[in-house]
Amino acid sequence: MKVLFLNPPFKGKFSREQRSPAVTKSGTIYFPMWLSYCAGFVEQNGFIIDLIDAPAAGYDQDQVIRRFLEFGPDLVIITTSTPSIAADIATVGQLLDLKPGLKTVLVGPHVSVLDKETLELEPRLFAIARREYEQTILELCQTLERGDSPSTVSGLTFRANGQLIRNPDRPFIEDLDLLPLVSKTYKKYLRIEDYFSSIALYPQVTIITGRGCPYGCHFCVYPQTQMGQGYRFRSITAVIDEIEFILGEFPTIREIFFEDDTLTANRQRCREFCAEIIRRKLRFSWTANSRADIDYETLSAMKAAGCRLLCVGIESGVQHLLDAMAKNLKLDQIRRFFKDCRRSGILVHGCFMVGNPGETRQTMAETLTFAISLRPDTAQFFPIMVYPGTKAYTWAQSHNYLETNDFSQWLTPEGLHNCVVSTPDLSARELVEFCNAARRRFYLRPRYILTKIWQVLVSPEERRRTLKSALTFRHYILKH
Repeated sequence: MKVLFLNPPFKGKFSREQRSPAVTKSGTIYFPMWLSYCAGFVEQNGFIIDLIDAPAAGYDQDQVIRRFLEFGPDLVIITTSTPSIAADIATVGQLLDLKPGLKTVLVGPHVSVLDKETLELEPRLFAIARREYEQTILELCQTLERGDSPSTVSGLTFRANGQLIRNPDRPFIEDLDLLPLVSKTYKKYLRIEDYFSSIALYPQVTIITGRGCPYGCHFCVYPQTQMGQGYRFRSITAVIDEIEFILGEFPTIREIFFEDDTLTANRQRCREFCAEIIRRKLRFSWTANSRADIDYETLSAMKAAGCRLLCVGIESGVQHLLDAMAKNLKLDQIRRFFKDCRRSGILVHGCFMVGNPGETRQTMAETLTFAISLRPDTAQFFPIMVYPGTKAYTWAQSHNYLETNDFSQWLTPEGLHNCVVSTPDLSARELVEFCNAARRRFYLRPRYILTKIWQVLVSPEERRRTLKSALTFRHYILKH
């Protein structure tokens, strides 16, 4: 049995697996990490597979179809996103036109929540694999190969005899070491040079040390829709073994990006992880996601183990807004964190979001002032993006704040983020315009420009990342 894993083409360099899927202003495009994990797991269990990441490889629909026909799969697993869902369904239709009877399965946060609604969009679509889907897809492959009914496959919503059947949820994988190294799948099927993160040195490889997040931020997609709101760990030994594999098999990489929702959620484990890197005498640069409440001791351990930069969600400079979005973070903690990062020598990429419950023009101005005062190495300003399955989406929908229910409108025609949330205090357009103005204000400050020029001159490690990001980003800064 042959299984094709497909990240379908959509709007050029569309980054489907990031938390807010879009074509990014910085040129960032994520590895299809979850799809790759599943592909490697199915292959490890004896099935013939192919993996196509069309946006990263630059494939159009015709190129995907040619490779589809050459491979001749019996089952196709297609990763999806909220803004691309109509196009993803269209891809299903095209493949089924070419091969009637083909089994097609959609995966991802959007379809995990709107499973039956998605199946109703295309009567020939076979199934949805909900939430964390490696074991669901493997069990489905084994079931179909035996010719049995998928009625016992947990985590699956499928079509049978004209009926939509929703099997019980599948428990999350507790022993993540059962899964193969995702970097081995990258090595076999992808080109790492096709991927870029504006906050990481180029080229980089993205992996995880664990799944899920114990915090309850009301807007965050993956913990609420796919990976769960608990932090499940790979063993430190397994992670370090993968690091050694990456360093040996990808000689051109400049950095490893640990894409856990919050690597530092368990500080003790984070320090043990850093200690093992040092014990094995591994010297490499790395970046990770963190909260802005980490103590200096942990930051120092991370720096000693090679941490160069942390991506941190600050969101707002107003305490009651942080409380309303369940951020569980205090402004004084954030200020102390930035001070300790400078002291330890770790750079910070700060993420700021406007449009959350209680937002006003005054609070947006306070957030921008706060962002500048923190002096992050880089910053992003986004209007709130709400996705089905999140508390933020429920809030916007229940208050009639959504300007449209057409998910394609979550993007501009070029594929950039487009806000669709308007409150009595602020329209979606005002939120977008504020973010454009905030980027200009932050990045065009003479002090910031001089700092970055100095950084480029004295730090060869930062030069390539900074220049590559700037060349892409300048269009959006100057355009407005």
